[in-house]
Amino acid sequence: MIHFEQELTDLKEKLLTMASKATNAVDRAIKSLVDRDDDLARAVQHEDDELDQLEIEIDDIAIGLLSKAPLASDLRFITAAMKISHDLERVGDEATKIARRSIELSQEPQLKPYVDIPRMTRMGAEMMADALNAFVSRNPAKARAVIPRDKEVDLLNKQLHRELASYMVERPATISRCLSLMVISKSLERIADHATNVAEEVVYLYEAKDIRHTGKGEAPASGTGSGST
Repeated sequence: MIHFEQELTDLKEKLLTMASKATNAVDRAIKSLVDRDDDLARAVQHEDDELDQLEIEIDDIAIGLLSKAPLASDLRFITAAMKISHDLERVGDEATKIARRSIELSQEPQLKPYVDIPRMTRMGAEMMADALNAFVSRNPAKARAVIPRDKEVDLLNKQLHRELASYMVERPATISRCLSLMVISKSLERIADHATNVAEEVVYLYEAKDIRHTGKGEAPASGTGSGST
């Protein structure tokens, strides 16, 4: 039993390591965009393999633990860890996508000051941090509070897409840059979706309630975008 508990601890630690690497990759990808730093963007792309490997390692540990889990709560923890690691791997994929578009955008003049993209990045990072803190502190109420915040990121994404679509109509020479920024904005919206998924898994883990697709959670103070990328 002591060995089993140690393996559960190892699984949690590996998952948190993966979370740190995934969120750091997003931050660095956006920094490469804002700073027009191609070397940093390439580093983000190259390091994606680490996240892929961590997902494989977490799955291997989890599968080994499934046959030993004596309690329903342990089974939920193990399956939740596998699902969370999948979401974190997808966050890494989105960071790689952002880095790739960052390199493309650095070859042309900057379209306009970046305002909403960094804001969306911060919002998604805060959502993921809160979801993971809820996981570690066994706080499903905190996880529930993450879920409604996804709508704010969705609104910013839609607002930015509308703005960029207008740019493309009015200034056809900006089309390639606008499309790249749309891809980046969509990636940030998906990262917030993954944070929401993690929060839902935390609720399932500690309350044994599946709230996916229900939108159940505490509504935070809402905000709207500033109208700039």
